[in-house]
Amino acid sequence: MLVCLIAIDKPDALQIRMDNREAHLAYVAETGVVDLAGPFLDADGNMCGSLLILNVGNMSEAETWAENDPYAKTGLFQSTTLREWKKVIG
Repeated sequence: MLVCLIAIDKPDALQIRMDNREAHLAYVAETGVVDLAGPFLDADGNMCGSLLILNVGNMSEAETWAENDPYAKTGLFQSTTLREWKKVIG
């Protein structure tokens, strides 16, 4: 099942993101469930959130993955949303 994770950073949290980026990217690589990922950008071109497509067995696995993301553990996100997603194009 594909699940879209939309995470919005807290205001003025770019340094938190940068300090934990390496751990986040290592987690993405280690877990092997991320099909597609990238940051949202603000008007100045700075990272301010994340969009990830997770390929997991069920929503519970997606929730667990999101909770264990180093970004989430550091309190980077203002909000997160998990939605089942159906790939149609691409």
